[in-house]
Formats: sequence, C-alpha cells, structure tokens
Amino acid sequence: MNQTMTTLLKSVVASATVVAALGAQAQTPAGDVKAGESKAAMCIGCHGIPGYQNSFPEIHKVPKISGQSAPYIAGALQAYRKGDRKHPTMRGIAGSLSDQDIADLAAFYAGHNPGVTAPEQPKAAPPAVAALLEKGACVSCHGANFSKPIDPSYPKVAGQYADYLYVALKSYNVQGNPHIGRANPIMAGITQQFSNAELKQIANYLAAVPGELATKPQSRFR
Repeated sequence: MNQTMTTLLKSVVASATVVAALGAQAQTPAGDVKAGESKAAMCIGCHGIPGYQNSFPEIHKVPKISGQSAPYIAGALQAYRKGDRKHPTMRGIAGSLSDQDIADLAAFYAGHNPGVTAPEQPKAAPPAVAALLEKGACVSCHGANFSKPIDPSYPKVAGQYADYLYVALKSYNVQGNPHIGRANPIMAGITQQFSNAELKQIANYLAAVPGELATKPQSRFR
C-alpha cells in the first residue's frame, strides 16, 4: 500500500472510529462483570475449552476472547445479532442476547485475563511478512504490537489462533453467501489486496506474536 493509500485509510478509519464511538456511547449500557459471569454458561462450551475446534465454515480453533477489549466483544456480538457477521451458531446465540446481556458478557471476558501485558514491540516479522503488513497498514489500526488497537472496538490480534485469524480474514472477501462472511468495508478493502496464501502468512505471524489473549477454562457448574 503506497503512502497516499495509507494516509487515506487512516483518515477513513479515524472518521469511522469517531462515528462508531458516538453511536456506542449513546446506545451501549454499562457492563457488569459479575452479571456477565452468571450469563457466560452458553459461552463456556466453546470459549472455555483451550484449543476447542469449530467445524464451520471450516475446521479452526474457537477464538481466544479472555483479555479482548469489551467494546470489541460487544461489537462482534452485535454484528452477529444483526447478521453483519454470518455464522449460524454465533448468530443464534447473539440473537438471544439483550443489549445488557452483551455488555455484561463483554465486561466479564475483558477482565478475564488480568495482569497480562503484551511487549511494546514484537520481534520483527520476516521481510516477506513485513511487506504484507505494511501493504495492509495493519499497524495503523491494530498497533505496533498488535495488542493496542487505535480504537478499543478493533480487536487485539497478537497471539490469536492462526487458523481462526486466517478464516476470519478470508471471510471479509465473501459476498452473497447467507452463511459465511463479514460485512466490514474497511477490512474488505484491505483483505482483497491479498491472496489466501498471503493471508495465511499474516495469520501465522500474528499468532506467534506475544499477546494478551487467552482461553480460560471455566467450570460448567457455578
């Protein structure tokens, strides 16, 4: 991505961030950690088992969400509920949640991996991967260590499972499928620049970067 495109992307992202933040402030209730803990039973079966495999749209590990930011978790659940993220299981779950439920679950998982801080600067990527990251302007949104995004509604991606990241990145390129895909014009514009092989390289690198995410085993009995 050339300098002009990078500058344009930053401008678009900044504008979208301001609009999203104003909308979120007006609509999102405050989350309660204890309430979120009591509501997490439906999440435990997948997100409370380290390395648990999801089989749709292809086999990959269920993402780590402990330590993810509350605004991102809330935004993801709202996107599943709305249908902007097309995953039948997650849409079914999110569709059963109220705004307060979403806020409570987001607060619970955001504080579920305390005391873990990613290094300020990760080990340098191999030259070929570094070129891909620069082309996608990934640092501009997700931070130099990929754990400090410019807006908390954007995900931390350092240390996330590689196979999940790969499937997630590919999903932005899917159009017209009722069961697969993610509607996000910024990410779609970025991922469409890459082949699947290049997206896999990016995912593999990000997964190897030390991060703040975890899968915390949880008891089904409370």
